[in-house]
Amino acid sequence: MNIERIKGRVNKMAPKMETLNTEENKSDNGSGIASTTDNSLNFKNGIIGKQQSENEDRSFLLKGTKLETEINNNRITDLGNGSEIVYFPRFLSYDDAWRCFDYLNTQIPWTRPTIRVFGRSCVQPRDTCYVASEGLPKLVYSGYQPQPYSWHRFPLLLQLLRAVEEAISGSRYNSLLLNRYSGGNDYVGWHSDDESLYGPTPQIASLSFGCDRDFFLKKRPSKSSPSQVLEKKSKDEPVSKRLKRSNNTDQHSFTLKHGSLLVMRGFTQRDWIHSVPKRAKVDAVRINLTFRLVL
Repeated sequence: MNIERIKGRVNKMAPKMETLNTEENKSDNGSGIASTTDNSLNFKNGIIGKQQSENEDRSFLLKGTKLETEINNNRITDLGNGSEIVYFPRFLSYDDAWRCFDYLNTQIPWTRPTIRVFGRSCVQPRDTCYVASEGLPKLVYSGYQPQPYSWHRFPLLLQLLRAVEEAISGSRYNSLLLNRYSGGNDYVGWHSDDESLYGPTPQIASLSFGCDRDFFLKKRPSKSSPSQVLEKKSKDEPVSKRLKRSNNTDQHSFTLKHGSLLVMRGFTQRDWIHSVPKRAKVDAVRINLTFRLVL
């Protein structure tokens, strides 16, 4: 699909959903409601790239320029018990983010693998690619083991890696899982990134490009919890309606915008699950990069 057509569709169809938790913008007053605050968190501008000739294809590049980032307008969501989300609605500038999108959409060797879910084989409902440093333990999820590509095969990914590490104080990453959602029927169901190779408290940084999509978080249910029984009874009901009915402190939602950065850290993967649900009215592409540290 032509990049200008994708831009047009994204601009027209980006979801305008705000966080469902109306209490998030209030400080915790002891009532147990999660608090969300603005904080710079020692984030700083990332730097991208080396010099390049002016006649190179502009779609491949942020090389030789300073990456424009917005680091002060962030929201911290305290999920409780050592779990935390940091969200930057516009981490990358609009133009830089579109240059990244164009490169990722056309230069990454996307594949749509067959996976196993609840004992059944099915085609994964999104495209994927895996990049990792040499010598790391193999990643396996849903019965699928992706073959890792080298960072050096995709210079822009290496540049983005460095920019994210420079932006998040004390962070280090050595692997990257990329996903491409071709439209509203592509999605990722409820899950947590709690594979043992990431350790007990992984810090996962997620960059989004293209169409805005809803991102939901909910507290991991216990096997006998009433909320789990209720969810089974209403499994055909839209996710947004189920979340509105649940306790606000047990669920959160964000709109993952073009050029945004969301960081999950602490015990988020142990205590919470997340999803990007289907959206019938969305027909534009979203690309997501999740940076991870394999121990």
